[in-house]
Amino acid sequence: MKKIVFALLSFLSGSVFAQNATIKIDVSRVIGKISPRIYGVFMEPIHFNGAKMGLPDTVQYNTLYGTLYDPSSPLADNNGFRKDYIDAMKELKITNMRWPGGNYLMQYNWEDGIGPQDKRPSRLNLAWGGTDNNHVGTDEWIELNKSIGSENVVCVNLGLGTIFDAVHWVEYCNYPKGTYYSDLRAKYGHPQPYNVKIWDLGNEVDGAPWELGHKDADDYVKIAREAAKAMKSVDSSIEFVASGSSDYDGTGKWVDWNRKVLNGLGDKIGYISIHRYWEKSPDYYTSMGTGAMDFEQKINVTADEINIARAKNNFANPIYLSVDEYGSFGKNFLAVLPLAQCLNSFIRHADVVKMANFTMLTSLLSSDPEKGTFKSPIFYTYKLFSNNCKGSSIDTYVDCDKFSTTQYKDIPYLDVTSVYNKENNTVIINVVNRNKDKSIGTSIINTNGAFMGKAGVSIVDCKDVNAPFSFDDKTQYIPVMKDLDVKEGKLSYSFPPHSFTQIKVKVDE
Repeated sequence: MKKIVFALLSFLSGSVFAQNATIKIDVSRVIGKISPRIYGVFMEPIHFNGAKMGLPDTVQYNTLYGTLYDPSSPLADNNGFRKDYIDAMKELKITNMRWPGGNYLMQYNWEDGIGPQDKRPSRLNLAWGGTDNNHVGTDEWIELNKSIGSENVVCVNLGLGTIFDAVHWVEYCNYPKGTYYSDLRAKYGHPQPYNVKIWDLGNEVDGAPWELGHKDADDYVKIAREAAKAMKSVDSSIEFVASGSSDYDGTGKWVDWNRKVLNGLGDKIGYISIHRYWEKSPDYYTSMGTGAMDFEQKINVTADEINIARAKNNFANPIYLSVDEYGSFGKNFLAVLPLAQCLNSFIRHADVVKMANFTMLTSLLSSDPEKGTFKSPIFYTYKLFSNNCKGSSIDTYVDCDKFSTTQYKDIPYLDVTSVYNKENNTVIINVVNRNKDKSIGTSIINTNGAFMGKAGVSIVDCKDVNAPFSFDDKTQYIPVMKDLDVKEGKLSYSFPPHSFTQIKVKVDE
């Protein structure tokens, strides 16, 4: 009988009660300075019918027109952009916006989007269907960034476009005066140059199945090198982002693409891009585990390729990663945990990931077709990172139980990063508990000193990971905040199942 009771207790301890884990941080072991540019967004005018948004098929939906840009809305500012979105981006402290695409970019003629709006041509949107009246063009995008307080990241069309198109765009944006395109900018009401510093050399150029004007790596390197050389002739201060692979078809050819691009363009660029959207599965653990490991793999492999290319070619210039399209689609908590893990990945790789753009601006603020926009756990999770995680990424050791998927083994239930802000002597600890059903009791230790005072804890969680976000429940999405006592210089906390928790605490070095 005793054996039966013991066995029952053992079973319960593994299936109901909290697990035990340990987190150790060391503020003296710095991974890298966290770049503010990782808190960026991506924006492009994607057109599709309402079925993809849970609306009737007859409803035509655009991610830009009628959404972010809607001059007829009572919420519109003087430039036609919705103030609820602008205010949300300000609250999130968005640092940069990448525009105008995306797949849309590879068929876009930027000259269609300048001058009086009523004189601009309406064009077919060859990438997404429907038409584009070009009412949002260069000057409008620039004004939107000014309203947000963010930096511009402009993508040039190296698909169906030409090198001259790219050169003239830099001239329009950055050349002071006295040339055709700089004077055209002044004629249209903007005499001062925009001084756009970051330029993407195309978008997903390897995307043969979906991109217009796609190229193989050799042809891309040729056009991108010449484009960079010519664009620098207009403004020598600009920086370039090379188009890394986005065609992860399972053959591994993406590795070869990045290798060729880095070897061929490495001396011209400051960044190579990664685009990766979370690999979802009907199975919770497959989605959480495979998605996380895949995301880490894309960063790790490309970072290694950067190091190899720099060593092989003796490049003097640093090259970083720009994860300038990423995200997890969905309107429930299964999109929140991946977002937290993506941001954790950027912090964990702060030495190499120096820019990132969430897809897309409008997705950070949830929307009800009848009642308007509202802040969901997606918004609040991003805010906890963008508002608080500034400073240096520091070494974090985690000892906890693990799980496996078909593809990956021994995945820790806890995904943890730590940030040290030396100016205020504060550590931020970001913890995703990937366990769907169990809380995890954890001891948190500073190996290079002690924690001090009380810690502030912010918790983003839910009862049902599949429950759709609702306008009527918006007050329930505000993170729960509480204090946590420091005992003998350490912290103890039980992380709720399927949750994101951020702990803020002072340290004594």
